[in-house]
Amino acid sequence: MTFWLNRNINKLNWRVILNMIGFALIALSGLLMLPVIVALRYREFHLLSPFLITIGVCALCGLFLSRLKVKRNAYFARDGMIAVGLVWICVSFFGCLPFYFSGQIPALVDCFFETVSGFTTTGATILTDIESLSKSLLFWRSFTHWIGGMGVLVFVLAFLPKNNEHTMHIMRAEVPGPTISKLVSRLKTTAMILYALYMALSVIELLFLLAGGMPLFDALCNTFGTAGTGGFAIYGASIGAYGSVYFEVVITVFMFLFGINFNLYFFLILRDFKPILKNEELRWYIGIVALSIVAITINILPLYHTLAESLRYSSFQVVSIITTTGYATADFNLWPTLSKMILFFLMVVGACAGSTGGGLKVTRLMIVLKKIKLNVQKLWHPHKVEAIMVDGKIVDKETVDQVMAFFGAWMILIAAATLVVALDDFDFETTLTAVYTCLGNVGPGLGLCGPTGSFALFSALSKIVLSLCMLLGRLEIYPILIFLFPLLEIDKRKPVLRRRRED
Repeated sequence: MTFWLNRNINKLNWRVILNMIGFALIALSGLLMLPVIVALRYREFHLLSPFLITIGVCALCGLFLSRLKVKRNAYFARDGMIAVGLVWICVSFFGCLPFYFSGQIPALVDCFFETVSGFTTTGATILTDIESLSKSLLFWRSFTHWIGGMGVLVFVLAFLPKNNEHTMHIMRAEVPGPTISKLVSRLKTTAMILYALYMALSVIELLFLLAGGMPLFDALCNTFGTAGTGGFAIYGASIGAYGSVYFEVVITVFMFLFGINFNLYFFLILRDFKPILKNEELRWYIGIVALSIVAITINILPLYHTLAESLRYSSFQVVSIITTTGYATADFNLWPTLSKMILFFLMVVGACAGSTGGGLKVTRLMIVLKKIKLNVQKLWHPHKVEAIMVDGKIVDKETVDQVMAFFGAWMILIAAATLVVALDDFDFETTLTAVYTCLGNVGPGLGLCGPTGSFALFSALSKIVLSLCMLLGRLEIYPILIFLFPLLEIDKRKPVLRRRRED
């Protein structure tokens, strides 16, 4: 086994992978300058040192790794996936250093958990007193959502000095969804278009929040959390701290918009409305949101004074949970069981593929349900030949198999992680939803880790496992699993079981 492991590791294009990590660390060092500006603005001079030390370490490591001489420029799917997995782990570790060096989050495990939660746009927090954190650290904490929303390496690819046709493997590993396609012929241009759309929507939301009277600092942090569908709030009461219907409506609308596949916005700009109208996933997404809002509004009506108030809280929370943003305007832990179960279901479903949201994705749910329907039909009509159709096109067998395998892997990971977290001996609701909310990149769960609670009460082991769940959820399992288990081929002495060589 050691021989097989070494053989497969040696086949990887490690210099290209290390180059990728180097470029990501250089980008991170540049992005860390923004919280430095915030520290200067709010006269938090004592925090300049933690940020500047982190910037220096990132820049030095990044320059060293990015300048390694590459013998083979080409790389393949496994190289791309391992590069993505390693980049996210490295960026999360280096990104947590300002929290650790400042001493405001003393434990390194807690710093790592908080930063992973930021970059993966989960929004789960170990902080019990959010307002006590300095402005610059609050800004960096929220800004990690915006960086991770579209993808760390998608950002790097937009400005990467070295990329070729094989960089599609990186896009495939990092952009959520069962399939990913280029918007235009050049991948670099595709990455730039995606970020242009992402920035444009972010700026529009920022302007709406400012127009309603929200302070600039608050508007920026809330925009970062909404755009990345992350949900880190700067107040313990989350968005409910503002008590403003206007802010809630604006954030609800933009959470919903950021949960839509970004490819559809590209078609919208081109005024090509046919793909948008034909998009089955979008119709399912709208339908699930609408039905959930109606059901919860009716269910929680006895708790509130009017139908309008009930609709206000239910619509915000439904959109927040299905897009895996995790903002809150009410303590849904106190809602009736039916409402909590609907929200739990939405945690699993998640937003659309190709959005900044997490979860299983609506398109995967569609394919799983259609696969079940097809299997039932075959029991009635064994000789009937029928394919799974999405958007009027046949879904190929490989994609269906990948979706079913992903769904199975998701369930196995939940079971395994739940057993480990159960060692902390918390109640069933807290234990199960903590794992679900981290793997789905949602943020708040139910019970002790609900919208008014935190993850501070979990042990160090549980926090590491939950951090891994967040990474697995954001990168959709395979990049991290391939990094953890590089033994991808059986020995050549067993040719029948040997994997097909990648192109």
